[in-house]
Amino acid sequence: MHIVIMGCGRVGSTLAHTLVDLGHSVAVIDQDPEAFRRLRSSVAKHAVRGAGHDREVLLSAGIDRAEAFAAVSNGDNSNIIAARVAREAFGVGNVVARIYDPRRAEVYQRLGIPTVATVRWTADAILRRVVPGDDRPGAAPEWQDASGSLTMNELTPPERWVGRSVTELEDDFRLRVVYLVRRGRIALARSEETIAEGDVLHVVGHSRDMADLTQRLGGRREDETGRE
Repeated sequence: MHIVIMGCGRVGSTLAHTLVDLGHSVAVIDQDPEAFRRLRSSVAKHAVRGAGHDREVLLSAGIDRAEAFAAVSNGDNSNIIAARVAREAFGVGNVVARIYDPRRAEVYQRLGIPTVATVRWTADAILRRVVPGDDRPGAAPEWQDASGSLTMNELTPPERWVGRSVTELEDDFRLRVVYLVRRGRIALARSEETIAEGDVLHVVGHSRDMADLTQRLGGRREDETGRE
């Protein structure tokens, strides 16, 4: 498919080369012609100089036949305006904007414009590594959908869940285990998988159900007779 990228910095150029290597056609927009020096000659042939929200510039980049648009310049305002023009004026279905300000990113996500909040997501990922034990789901989600209703979180099950199955966890707490990390190795979580000591689960669920999940996981369960 054809993809238009606004911004030819390190992210934009890397994204362009990756997409071309995957067999897609790509056009890159940037206001600085020097930025195109990051591109391979074959990709630079489709570079367009100008503002990413300008209709003529977008048309020159093939926005009218594009199936996706990525705004990854270093300006929040430019990225979000360009993303809105691509979606609202040209009907591009797959649109994403890189936003540095996490507060803006949350607002635009809730408006249905997918964003990548670079600073916040990077900081959250680091915090999960440097503050051991701060694994409360909802505190720093690994991923959140555009509406904010679904989140993916990293979860270390309490000791009492060792030996129980993934299916039990999913059924009891209304979530899905996407994958798990066991002794440093990543594996897809099969329904019959038994939770082992030291496992780290990556789970998806409704945001409202994730807030107090760690506390509920450590709570008392009903025994076989239905009594607590």
